[in-house]
Amino acid sequence: MLLAAGSGSRLGQPKALVDLAGSTLAERGVALLGDGGADPVIVVTGAVPVELPGVVAVHNPDWETGLGSSLATGLLSLSNGDAEAAVIALADQPLVGADSVRRLIGAFRSGAGVAVAAYEGRPRNPVLIAREHWPAVLELAAGDTGARPFLRAHPELVTLVECGDTGRPDDVDTPEDLARVRRQAAVRSTEGS
Repeated sequence: MLLAAGSGSRLGQPKALVDLAGSTLAERGVALLGDGGADPVIVVTGAVPVELPGVVAVHNPDWETGLGSSLATGLLSLSNGDAEAAVIALADQPLVGADSVRRLIGAFRSGAGVAVAAYEGRPRNPVLIAREHWPAVLELAAGDTGARPFLRAHPELVTLVECGDTGRPDDVDTPEDLARVRRQAAVRSTEGS
């Protein structure tokens, strides 16, 4: 699930539609999840519509209240299906690598109920949460905190999965952040050539 509902007030434009190296942040997030093995891929929208092929877009009517309502909207939409777990990624972290999603899914397949990508030992995103924990996550998701209250309340459930070699969890919140991430993306693309 890609959380892409915000208006990007500090950035000055909705993050989902920001272009980075020829793709929008929403497109990059969808590719991250799909290439990492998540299926189906759901995009939680709000400020602007996001329609991408092969993706289920779910509108969060309460997107202005923050990330928590988008997380709840996404989990509730997934609960109608047979998903065993949800991998939650943020549209404003475009340098996260698909291998992080693969590793989280692998940790789940090996018995982890909650798997959190870590970068140099620090927990960040994406996060995988097994279906059995969704009700507890929904109880605590509010404002701009998303799954953080649940993760802090249940540290014994969390398996940290090192992903520092797969990408970077840099946020795009301001024009300065976007300029920095664009420079980093350009360096990564020349290194990959």
